[in-house]
Amino acid sequence: MKVSQIAKKGLSEEAILLLGRLVKMVPWPERRRAKADIVETLLGGHLRAAEDVFGWGREGIAIGQEERATGVSHVDNIKNRRKPSTEEKFPDMERDIHDLFDAQSQADARLGTTLRYLNASAAAVRLALVESGYSSEALPTERTISNLLNRMGFRLHTVQKAKPQKKRRKPA
Repeated sequence: MKVSQIAKKGLSEEAILLLGRLVKMVPWPERRRAKADIVETLLGGHLRAAEDVFGWGREGIAIGQEERATGVSHVDNIKNRRKPSTEEKFPDMERDIHDLFDAQSQADARLGTTLRYLNASAAAVRLALVESGYSSEALPTERTISNLLNRMGFRLHTVQKAKPQKKRRKPA
């Protein structure tokens, strides 16, 4: 902790912990403004000191200071901050993979799982999709196709062929 900032303002350890707990109770985006208010009032606006004393991120406090100065809240669009999944980008790809490789997949011999074993690699699946009409540049990488196949229930293992049993000598 920054002893100089704490000593200047006469903050006790209990007061710091109490402020941290109280700020956690405030919902967003008001929490950013509350943090900014505390930093301005108690720490003289020093963001690094707030990071050291309270453990808060400097970026959020800076946004809170800007919101307090302008009176305009930043929009938190957290729900839409993710990349779309492969299934969302290519809605027909799953069906096309099923059409191409369902005949080649094999179920577990003992039917103990719902997994299907595919005697093709992700590179082979990608190549088959390119041959079926997808453009190579638009398709995801082999690793992404491998993840997609895993989510679809295919496991990228080569199917082990039946091995002949070893002949054992009969005990006499």
